[in-house]
Amino acid sequence: MAQISGQAGANLTQELANYLSAQQGQLTSEQLASIINQYLVGGDKLAGQGGNVTTGVYKRFTEFDQISGKVEVVTTGLWSGDTGSLTSFFTSSTQAVAASSNYYLNVYDKNPASDTSAAVQYAVSYGHRLNSGSVSLSVSDSSTLASKATYAQYRSILLDQDDNQFTFVSSSAAGTHDSDDIYVINVSRARYKEKMDAGNWSLKLSGSNGISTFIDDSGKKFSDRVGKAGRIFNVGSGSLNLGSESEATVNSLTASNGEGIGLFYPDQGLVILNPVAVHSIIGKSIDSGSVQNASLYSGNAYEGKNQFLLHEAINGGGDFEARRTENVSTSHYFIRATNREFNFSNNPTFVTGSDGSFSESTFEKDPKTFITTVGLYNDSNEMIAVAKTSQPIPKSFDKEILIKVKLDF
Repeated sequence: MAQISGQAGANLTQELANYLSAQQGQLTSEQLASIINQYLVGGDKLAGQGGNVTTGVYKRFTEFDQISGKVEVVTTGLWSGDTGSLTSFFTSSTQAVAASSNYYLNVYDKNPASDTSAAVQYAVSYGHRLNSGSVSLSVSDSSTLASKATYAQYRSILLDQDDNQFTFVSSSAAGTHDSDDIYVINVSRARYKEKMDAGNWSLKLSGSNGISTFIDDSGKKFSDRVGKAGRIFNVGSGSLNLGSESEATVNSLTASNGEGIGLFYPDQGLVILNPVAVHSIIGKSIDSGSVQNASLYSGNAYEGKNQFLLHEAINGGGDFEARRTENVSTSHYFIRATNREFNFSNNPTFVTGSDGSFSESTFEKDPKTFITTVGLYNDSNEMIAVAKTSQPIPKSFDKEILIKVKLDF
């Protein structure tokens, strides 16, 4: 910052005193700027009212320097690391034998037993309205009715209060089918964040009939149905046709038995499948040693843990592709350094001696600085954000600089 010292400083002090005396202590910002500017050299001038020039290290934003409330739609891969395809599926041996496995099974991207960076990607569950597939109270008084509790949980989240069953499309004359049981793929909240990207996910399921691919029928990405939990799409067999110019192809929304395959709730990160329809297409799940080689266990004598069958089908398919969509609020700040601003530094090496002379003699009438950092402060002078330039930006009286800072939140 420029200094006025010596005889010039004494003259300025005397002139200000004389002016204040003549004006009876009244002095406007324009009058003050006009007097001081007579003693400033090298282009360092003060602006009067309406100007936006500062000789300090801070500068207050005006209404023209900031744009807030902008919303950008951002889509990224859904899985850890923002990847769009999950090809490895691991479970925890500890959880697989714990009581929680009666209700759901967490699926990781890496082996949690050997890799501390393993993170839950989604969970699979099986629910039955009448508790089929779990121990009944007639068998054990201590039964927790796991499959019934699971069905009731997702029914309360997704269905209207007077709706007791999940309804899928049907090729029958009625056009719909009420199902007593469901498979659930519950994507981790940390993975889908705001919502899954409708029309941009596919799941391969494997069974004794081979591998089948399932997608949703969003197409235009606007659902014709909006329920308690947001938008609802049907799940069908088909292909996203990635890598080609073709649109996604939905082959069928029903299995050979005429029952609908499933429902997709993008705003909840949930895929609800009709177990009977799924196994009608893929056949029996191929057991890797953890569950029975069966299409479904529907008894009440012991915990069937049918969610393991869904996990085996996903693991055998070897590819779960998905993306997420977020509406990101952004603010833009325009940092304007006019030719008369930020040409001096508070760095102690910028000046030398008690009189504040420039360390570099050539700076006497043409000081120069290099801008490397922009800090954003609140009214309490607390830094709330900082931005670094890719390289130092030279600043002098013959240069003006505009830096745009974008904040996403």
